[in-house]
Amino acid sequence: MKRSYKVVDVFTSRPLLGNPVAVVMDAEGLTTEAMQAVASWTNLSETTFVLPTTTAGADYRLRIFTPRSELPFAGHPTLGSAHAVLEAGRVTPRESGRLIQQCGIGLVELAIEERSAERQLAFSLPPAKLEPLLAADMAELERILGCKVGLRTAPGIVNVGAIWIVVQLSDAAAVLDLRPDFVRLAELERRLGVTGVTAFGTREPGGDAAIEVRTFAPSCGVEEDPVCGSGNGSVAVFQWRRGLLPPGGTDYVAAQGRCVGRDGQVKVSVDANGHVRVGGSCVTSVEGSLTL
Repeated sequence: MKRSYKVVDVFTSRPLLGNPVAVVMDAEGLTTEAMQAVASWTNLSETTFVLPTTTAGADYRLRIFTPRSELPFAGHPTLGSAHAVLEAGRVTPRESGRLIQQCGIGLVELAIEERSAERQLAFSLPPAKLEPLLAADMAELERILGCKVGLRTAPGIVNVGAIWIVVQLSDAAAVLDLRPDFVRLAELERRLGVTGVTAFGTREPGGDAAIEVRTFAPSCGVEEDPVCGSGNGSVAVFQWRRGLLPPGGTDYVAAQGRCVGRDGQVKVSVDANGHVRVGGSCVTSVEGSLTL
């Protein structure tokens, strides 16, 4: 059976940059095992499968897989899949310019903004939990990353469906210089039950982005995720809870992907109540069908 298929680059308006997600839009009838096999075959950080909804109030249902496992939620797959179904005419935006996605974590709202020929999409981050990282695990994280981490803003574990250890480094240069020990990192991820690590550091003022971000998830089969939506959302939560953002809320741009040649830009908004929205541009780079 032929099933419509797209590869969408997320957090960029230029093909071959940002973070690609494979989207299978006629996924009804596929087993979990078949979906995992496709995700392993594409070997992208995530592959998604669009299905009919099973709950009232949703426009479509999405299942999200890494090469090794299923996730209840992920950021760039949410944006890229929304772009794919809109482009294909599979769904129609609500009058408010919104879509509602059903996924493992529940219902996720997306906002759609049309800017001349370019569409901007943003998702509302699911409710987040922030937990401290134990001292012994922090010491192991420093060994894995090969650098010291600040105690004033000690690393924490942020759960938004995907679960990230978030660590702030001294500046953007320190983030770009990271060379993690992926074998030890995968062991730490499995032991703590987390998806991976997202590191960030501030850039020099006046540039096109406020912070530099990198995300690593070797236990999921993704040593470095080019541009990570849930990771950036978790960084925003971390900054808000640690008092690193203005109390009245703020908007900023994060840069990610330079180290893997996939430069992307993530637009982050945090309101006065700490609610986070993450968005950016998307562009389809591959369109066709899979025979499954």
